[in-house]
Amino acid sequence: MNESKSRPVAVPTIQIRNDRMIVTRWRFAPGAETGWHRHAHDYIVVPLTSGQLLAESDEDSTIFDLDTGMSYTRNAGVEHNVININDFEFEFVEIEILNQE
Repeated sequence: MNESKSRPVAVPTIQIRNDRMIVTRWRFAPGAETGWHRHAHDYIVVPLTSGQLLAESDEDSTIFDLDTGMSYTRNAGVEHNVININDFEFEFVEIEILNQE
């Protein structure tokens, strides 16, 4: 795992939390990061901004081009850190699926 380079911290705001899901709006100042974390549940990301994010993992670093409203999904389990590499604020909504019956 890579060490953070004293970046600003992205700001999460939980909008919904119940027995089926957690919905969090993330706001990233330029250069801000989530910090290293691992999701315990599958999740969906809905970008509210178009731009690029850098995703760091133990294995590699990948730049993702994201478009407003173009959702994507990820499976639980991969430890990662997400960084806003734009020179503007970036936002997305993250929906974690807790109850998958």
